[in-house]
Amino acid sequence: MTSHGVARSERPRTDKQREQDLEKIQKYRSFEDQVREKIAESQYDIETFHLTSKLLRLNPEYYTIWNARRRCLIYGLLSKPSDGSSLSKVLPSTSVTDIPTTSSAASLPSSSTEIPQAPDHPKTGKSGTTLDLKPLPTVDDALKREQDAGIIRAELGFTIPLLMEYPKCYWIWNYRLWTLQQATERLDVATARGIWEEELGLVSKMLTKDRRNFHAWGYRRHLVTQLESAVLNGRSMVEPEFEYTTGMIHVDLSNFSAWHNRSQLIPRLLAERKLDDDSRRAFLDEELDLVREALNVGPEDQSLWFYHQYLVLNLVGQTGSVQIAPHLTVDERKSYILREIVDIKDLLEDYQDIKWIYEALVEYTSALWQLTGEVREQQEQSDVEAWLAKLRELDPMRTGRWKDLETQLDLTGVSTK
Repeated sequence: MTSHGVARSERPRTDKQREQDLEKIQKYRSFEDQVREKIAESQYDIETFHLTSKLLRLNPEYYTIWNARRRCLIYGLLSKPSDGSSLSKVLPSTSVTDIPTTSSAASLPSSSTEIPQAPDHPKTGKSGTTLDLKPLPTVDDALKREQDAGIIRAELGFTIPLLMEYPKCYWIWNYRLWTLQQATERLDVATARGIWEEELGLVSKMLTKDRRNFHAWGYRRHLVTQLESAVLNGRSMVEPEFEYTTGMIHVDLSNFSAWHNRSQLIPRLLAERKLDDDSRRAFLDEELDLVREALNVGPEDQSLWFYHQYLVLNLVGQTGSVQIAPHLTVDERKSYILREIVDIKDLLEDYQDIKWIYEALVEYTSALWQLTGEVREQQEQSDVEAWLAKLRELDPMRTGRWKDLETQLDLTGVSTK
């Protein structure tokens, strides 16, 4: 990688290197011409499939070729959804209408060979009600699913080397998600879920190497959503995911994505734990202690202030999220915010030139005024004026922002120079 502000110099290329480049270009164009000819003739056979492999290894950004590869799988390599019933679509506890399917896989199987002959009399359960007969998978269905599972795993394996070389190529990630969806639509629930769980394990490994990769964090959230879904016999993963953020934060306090994910999980976590008021208050105390300890170590880290702001403004109801401790009185909320303001002021003794400290002091004092509706104390107003003046000094590029804050807070006596 090149550094910003550093001029790049071109290295002279030898004749041999130029010849190699020309060979690569000719090979690429040859593959492209062959694939385009196949596409024009709607030939989505194994030969076209192999050609897409060669071309995508050279250029994974070529989204048209990814689409051609999808067609090769749908029209050739993978079994036809209408030929058999995926077990994930005929779960006794799940309605077919509740399961998202593509138009090609929305109908139930119609082949009479897949449905056992009805007996002379209806079967009844202990309650005396007639049991519905469900289509049972045949040996052929099981073989098709086994073959499909092998193809799907192979496709996921095909993209891994490409991801290693092009980790930010959206077309690779999109294709990978599409392949996973094929597992959901075509395989039995246990097998499909296993493949999705393997994908979650892969993302965990990626985040171990690149802990702050927000693309991978977003992808992880999508995987968890799918694993929690009814179509994969899922259940809530809030608790393990919350613990995952704890572990990632302990490894790297500056992990903005981990803090963000944590804030997104808290409303569901509290609801599922069904905590009483005292337990919710204890939870709030634990979270404030966690981020306060981190701020004492790295007050220059914006990600820590993001999470601290989420917790403090949650007390005032400004976050748009479910309140962590909704039944606290105004005086109790005021006490919480005042304690945080005092702790932040203590940071100024050792860190006088970190703008996040002053910005938090201004914001939390403003939130306190809004919460209580009391007449402002002169000392508080003077402090806010001084903090805004310091912000102008530390971050002059945002002078307009500080001026807007002054206007919003109806302050006087602050220099506008």
